[in-house]
Amino acid sequence: MNGGKYRWFASTIGLAILALDQLTKWLLLVQWLSPERPMIEVTSFFDVVLVWNTGISFGLFSAAHEPLLLTAVSGVVVAVLLVWLMRNNSRLVAVALGCVIGGAAGNVIDRLRFGAVTDFLDFHLGHYHWPAFNIADSSIFIGVVLLCISSMLATHTKS
Repeated sequence: MNGGKYRWFASTIGLAILALDQLTKWLLLVQWLSPERPMIEVTSFFDVVLVWNTGISFGLFSAAHEPLLLTAVSGVVVAVLLVWLMRNNSRLVAVALGCVIGGAAGNVIDRLRFGAVTDFLDFHLGHYHWPAFNIADSSIFIGVVLLCISSMLATHTKS
């Protein structure tokens, strides 16, 4: 496969993630939750809730509440990742970049629409709650892990 096919491969992954992210957020806001039903208990350790994240991952910098600045920074990151993708010759890196770009785009759409990111997946153990997240956040995390693996594999093969 050449680089052109990897770009299409990554674009397909990114668009699928973007679509799944936006679909789940739409279902959350329109179908699943309401003022009368603000939470759905799925299991003893997982709930579906509505959290508006005005910061970055895990709610960091939420107090600043600068959605336009965070949107602009996300846009620059996506642009840099697209340039990387255009120069990429690795299928693993293409998958990783598709995950990160698709997830970042999903969160950018939320910031533009609502001024905050819609988080709703709430895992907990007793009273300890992991910060709520969404499909886009999961995708970004998976993409970053794949980039780290790719980097380790590249380093290992050069030794």
